[in-house]
Amino acid sequence: MVEVLLEPCGQEVAVPENGCNLSENMTECSPQDNRCHTNSEQLNLSPIQTFYNGQSIFVTGGTGFMGKLLIEKLLRECPGISFIYLLVRPKKGKDVHQRIEELFDDPLFSKLKEMQPKFRHQIVAIAGDCSLPVLGMSPTDRAMVAQQVSVVFHVAATVRFDEKMKLAVPINVRSPKDIIDLCKEMCYLKSFVHVSTAYANCPYNYVEERVYDPPMEAEKLVTLVECLDEKLVDEITPRLLGAWPNTYTFTKAVAESAVKNGAGDLPVGIFRPGIVISTYKEPIQGWIDNLYGPTGVAAGAGSGILRSIHCDGSMIANVVPGDLTINALIACAWDVANRPRSTAIQEGKSNDVPVYNYVSQDNPITYDQLKVMSEKYGLEFPTGKAIWYYSFRNNKHKIVHFFYVYFLHLLPALLLDAATLCLGKEPRMLKIYKKIHKFMNVLNYFTTKEWTFTNDTFKAVMNKLSPEDRENFACDVTQIDWDHYFRTYMRGIRIYLIKDPLDTLPQARIKWQRLYWIHQALKLILAYGLLRICWLSIYRISRLYA
Repeated sequence: MVEVLLEPCGQEVAVPENGCNLSENMTECSPQDNRCHTNSEQLNLSPIQTFYNGQSIFVTGGTGFMGKLLIEKLLRECPGISFIYLLVRPKKGKDVHQRIEELFDDPLFSKLKEMQPKFRHQIVAIAGDCSLPVLGMSPTDRAMVAQQVSVVFHVAATVRFDEKMKLAVPINVRSPKDIIDLCKEMCYLKSFVHVSTAYANCPYNYVEERVYDPPMEAEKLVTLVECLDEKLVDEITPRLLGAWPNTYTFTKAVAESAVKNGAGDLPVGIFRPGIVISTYKEPIQGWIDNLYGPTGVAAGAGSGILRSIHCDGSMIANVVPGDLTINALIACAWDVANRPRSTAIQEGKSNDVPVYNYVSQDNPITYDQLKVMSEKYGLEFPTGKAIWYYSFRNNKHKIVHFFYVYFLHLLPALLLDAATLCLGKEPRMLKIYKKIHKFMNVLNYFTTKEWTFTNDTFKAVMNKLSPEDRENFACDVTQIDWDHYFRTYMRGIRIYLIKDPLDTLPQARIKWQRLYWIHQALKLILAYGLLRICWLSIYRISRLYA
């Protein structure tokens, strides 16, 4: 049986039951992609733009930080894209279409709206959920995606380090397996990239661009988590983790092996970024929408709440800007499609899946340097919502860090909550610090260790880029001016996370001057009190021996 579909170009295209295109001689629509092309020669497109021209793309995790950056960049820099199919789950009483509308209200898309005001017709919302079997997709949507899509980006993941295994495994392990199964149904698949993390194999100090043996087989882990109740899974989680510090890195390691083992002869790649933080230059400088990792530390320190973190400041902070990371991801998908079939695949053996480590070690920055620049520009762009003056440090030694925690976090919080209770209000500070300390404990593993990453495979991708693509999809970390970057980063935290617009800056600076003198006065009072106690102790001891 053959049904007739009306393609975007207006032609009728014969499609058999399995969704694959029967036409082999179409001139306007590609016989491989079953979609229309913009003439790349007339538009003078670069090689990467030419690759994406006329393609339809499937993206998971499109409502997350990296997903939004990916969608924006593809639509803005690759105008010939046919459609982007976004897997979106209904949330808080809102259907997928409402969530998509809210997605594009973000300031991130302002430049795209100016350049491509009619871009929304290229977005197709697909109802689904990566925590559900077969991605929670309906058979109709699955068939449509299989018929139309040629490039897949699996960005979705739960990035909470302390996520319960019962939720982390379905999203981080089972969903990549489900994506692979979906890709096998696609008639015109050119490239599938699974987004992992540079820390998936963090028990190893030297991380190469290859898939390591997993801590546990994916099938066994999925079956185990599905069969046991949540309480029992929580009890055995520490034993399952072994050398891995948390469920995030553990499940990401398992997922990589699942992708490799399930890939077969599919064009598949694994992309491992470092710690992704705000944008560097595009589409707007300093854009960020989450408080993970160094961003949460910078925001907490800038608000006067966070005073210390257990961190070896001499260690390299493997941070990478969001826009460069997305450019690298887009380039890697292009590279996956253009890689020659390996000898192993031709011989019917396992696919040699390329792995791309996208890290900043070629332009390193230490945690101490990160702190210095964050302080420098945090004081240039202070927030009026701060509760105390900036006073933060990296403490390499745990005992020193604990001293700060008890005397500069918990003691002031206890005094403030006591005063709040006396005023008949609900105390909050101890609860806030409980969350902060939980967040810091999760980070300790990564702020006190250092890794060496190989990145020859990714460097080879950069060497293949044309001059136009090097400019349009800039991803060379050696070109980052960290001092300039951190100025935009701290400014972005103030605007996009703390929601404190720049027009309040004069008032904020006045408040910070006042907080500064209060801070200095309190230090003098405490120093006087300490000296007084010491003096009285010495005086009494001398009287005893007189």
